[in-house]
Parts: sequence; C-alpha cells; structure tokens
Amino acid sequence: MSGLIEVIVREPGGEARVKHPFAEIVLNRPEKRNALTPGMLDELVEAIRSAGDDDRVNAVLLRGEGKSFCAGFDLTLCKDNSDALGAMLTGLSQAVRAMRRLDKPVVIAAHGHAVAGGCALLGGADLVIADRGLKLGYPVVKMGISPAVSAPFVRRTLASSATRSMLLEPELIEGDRARELGLVQKLVDLPEDVTPRGQIEAQKLAGKPPAAMSATRRWLTEIEGLDEDGPAVRALNASLELVGSEEERQRLASIWGAKG
Repeated sequence: MSGLIEVIVREPGGEARVKHPFAEIVLNRPEKRNALTPGMLDELVEAIRSAGDDDRVNAVLLRGEGKSFCAGFDLTLCKDNSDALGAMLTGLSQAVRAMRRLDKPVVIAAHGHAVAGGCALLGGADLVIADRGLKLGYPVVKMGISPAVSAPFVRRTLASSATRSMLLEPELIEGDRARELGLVQKLVDLPEDVTPRGQIEAQKLAGKPPAAMSATRRWLTEIEGLDEDGPAVRALNASLELVGSEEERQRLASIWGAKG
C-alpha cells in the first residue's frame, strides 16, 4: 500500500487498553484533509476486505488522521484527468458496499469534516462517533456533480424527506443535527476525543459473540436491501451519467478559476 491508507490490527496485549481484537483502518493524508484519490479508494476497498478475511479481527474501525476525517474527493485531479471523477465515484461505491458486506461490525470515528465522499463513507458504518462541531453534508450539487451514488446508503438511515434534503441542499450540518437525523449515533464534545471513543466502541463490539454478530449483520443488510448490488449500481450509474457533462465542466472550471 502507498501509506495513504494504513491498517493497524489492535490485538489484546498489544496496548494496555485493548481487550478485544479489531482492525483500525486509517485515512492517512492529513495535509489534504484526507481528500480521496482513486488509488486511496482502491486501497481502502482492499483494506476493508482484508480485515473481513482476517481471523484475528472481530470489528473494524475507520478513522482519519489529522484535523479532519475526510474532505471528500480530491477534485484537483479532475483538472487534467477526465477519468478521475468517474474512478472516484466507482471506488466510493465499492468502499461503502465493502463495509456493508462485512460480517463484522464497523465503527467510523468522524471528526472535523465529513464532506461529500467523506460523508458518504458514513453509510458503511453500524456506529458513527463524531464531535459536536463536525461539519458534514453533500455540497457537490453546486459543482454539477450528482451525489446519487450515496442515496441507497443514506436512505437506509434517514426518512425520504431527510434524504432528499441532505443530497439536494449544499449546506453543511453539524454533529448535533446529524445525530437528530440518525447519521451519527454517539457524540463527544471535542474532535480529539473522537478516535479514542471510536477505539473503545470498536473493542466493545469486538468483544461480542462473533457468530451472533455476523449473523445479525448479514440479516440487517439483507432486510435493508443492500445485500445485492442492484440499487447501489443504479445509484452509481446515475452519478456517472453526469461525469463530463457541460454543466459539470463549467462549474469545476469556475472553481479552479476562482482559486487561480
């Protein structure tokens, strides 16, 4: 791996606070607020699947290094590479599906920002820990990019009206509102407390009977309709249909022009 995705297996005895084994997957591009690239998403999918196959691991924790969990896609890559956006949308869909398909519980520790693709990753978790000041949402519609790829996973958590509001409104919300809507389950006051709380919750879940946890998670995924690829693929295709459109090119060009 490139080092932009780091995997740490926390085993009993490895650290004083670890009582039950879990895998910690880290987005490790802090200087870019962990903005995702096609390569990072490929590595993230590989890390998730490897954690699922690791007999030492009974739960998975996904977190980000630095000041933010994830600022979404690195859209600067799209300036000179027409294929980058489609690759990132595809990788994002695969990453969330990989988390949903695990037989092991998934905790996400999100601090600072979880924006666009970073917010979409939350759809793969059983439990999201965040700080009260977390900024999250899908501001990409104002760039001509469709967040439809996230719809199946957001919809499993939110009511229909709330899903529409989240995906169509570019404004970000904060941690307290996210918990009210159901996107976040547990809040802490400070960003620096998010990862330690996530580690505690991950090892709590890792200490549960693994066969019962696996069966329960598989059943929940089935009744949510996310055990098959159909809805996720259709949602991905809805986003891919806009890639390269005139509207998208103009909106992104205006952003780069403003920054230039």
